[in-house]
Amino acid sequence: MQKLLSRFRKAVTDFNLIQSGDKIAVGLSGGKDSITLLQLLAAYKRFSPEPFELIAITIDPGSGANFNDMIEMCKDLNVPYYLFKTRIQEIVFDIRKEKNPCSLCANLRRGSLNDHAKKLGCNKIALGHHKNDAIETLLLSMFYEGRINTFLPKTYLDRSDITIIRPMIYIDEQQVITLAEKYKFPIVVSECPANGFTKREYMKNLTYKLEEDIPGLKNNLLNSLSNTEQLNIWFKENKES
Repeated sequence: MQKLLSRFRKAVTDFNLIQSGDKIAVGLSGGKDSITLLQLLAAYKRFSPEPFELIAITIDPGSGANFNDMIEMCKDLNVPYYLFKTRIQEIVFDIRKEKNPCSLCANLRRGSLNDHAKKLGCNKIALGHHKNDAIETLLLSMFYEGRINTFLPKTYLDRSDITIIRPMIYIDEQQVITLAEKYKFPIVVSECPANGFTKREYMKNLTYKLEEDIPGLKNNLLNSLSNTEQLNIWFKENKES
């Protein structure tokens, strides 16, 4: 836990993620990443130089999952918990019958989370994206979209007047897995029909395989995202070409 808190605090400092008086909502899906984020934020709150409020919000897509153990965990952490039920799964799979459901599902869940967080007086939402997620997003954008792009550690959404923060971007997924197993976090198994069959899952497996052949690959890719001094990309002088 201390190693993860150290990397967590470095991300908070490097990107100025938390200020005094913030009210932060954790998007608590029930997966290992969001539960780890909540645990780290609750621990960080105890010694943070900037006092802030912390709540947890679960957007239930309509999967019928049992969140009781997670609710008890929030009580133990003294973190107010809010559960909002939706019909997102029905909309995506039964009504829209999406062949590539992940994008629509993510957009609907994000919109619902943003709306509820704002109504509860939050000015920030914390998401449990870690180092591997940033790398996978980068490679997905390059391989499938032809652009160099990944999510930012901090993003202000002007439409909803809320800021998204990702304090776990320096933390490796294997560290999250180890922590979740050690402390027996009450993980809610995903009931999504598309779980395990996505492009992101393919990219995740690919990066693990590459890491076996190229030690330090993930760290190098992560470092490249902040290495602006050595960014060499092509700029066309003739914009019409």
